[in-house]
Amino acid sequence: MKFPFARHALVLGVFAIFITSSARSQLCGQASDPCSIPQGTYHVLAPEIGTIRGAVVLLHGGGGTGKGLLKTKLARKSVERGFVFVAPNGFHPTARFKNNWAVRAKNFGHKLDDVKFINAVMDDASVKFGVERSKFLLTGFSRGGSMAWDIACHAPESARAYAPSAGAFWDDLPEKCLGPVDLFHTHGWNDRTVPLEGRPIFGGKVAQGDVWQSLKILRDANGCTNRQPSKSYVKNNQWWRHWEKCQAGGRLDLMLHEGGHGAPGNWADTVLQWFEDRLEDQ
Repeated sequence: MKFPFARHALVLGVFAIFITSSARSQLCGQASDPCSIPQGTYHVLAPEIGTIRGAVVLLHGGGGTGKGLLKTKLARKSVERGFVFVAPNGFHPTARFKNNWAVRAKNFGHKLDDVKFINAVMDDASVKFGVERSKFLLTGFSRGGSMAWDIACHAPESARAYAPSAGAFWDDLPEKCLGPVDLFHTHGWNDRTVPLEGRPIFGGKVAQGDVWQSLKILRDANGCTNRQPSKSYVKNNQWWRHWEKCQAGGRLDLMLHEGGHGAPGNWADTVLQWFEDRLEDQ
């Protein structure tokens, strides 16, 4: 997989002079002081000492904020494992739902380009916090998970890997995606807010997409000619399916849990271990 990160090499090389394995001060990103770029704002938690291994970007759900994600288990675990945790603020001031993401969907009405915004956030965090641009994981919950799916489909070079939870494409589903891509999707078997099959909302004006159809589109992008997964099993009341070693490259991993619209208790550790494995594959 190729990444458009060469343009950052000189800047990072200069900035690395100021980033050492000793204690480091955080330039911005705390709850009361978000980092600001022309397209918007984002929050950050960074390890105080040690080598930066990469970055984990979490997109909030509809109505949420990046600030609210700073206290999540994924934020804490990311920093403990040497990753910078990044939480952008989806904001559309002229839209009906302001704290949201411009997921590609019929009749939703968000005008700003969040693919560009989230990439700009990752570019900025790469420089400010000394993170290699090729070592970003993009994840998200619910509506944020759907945004992660959109970027994985239409701009897969944006991040090293993707790990959305409880949200996939919205209708109309894309006819095809670019690829290949590494994506790990998590979903609750009993999710009634974003069911696995999706559902229409707002009187049928918009509709969540079908997770199974979404996976089919990414399998095609990865060149997975077999419908069935290469491996499937049940572990700790979680149902796993893996599509690996497909013709075009990349991999897809699906974890279903017995809960509803949320993530299981082991999700943060599981996602971070999965991402660490992907970094070793580079």
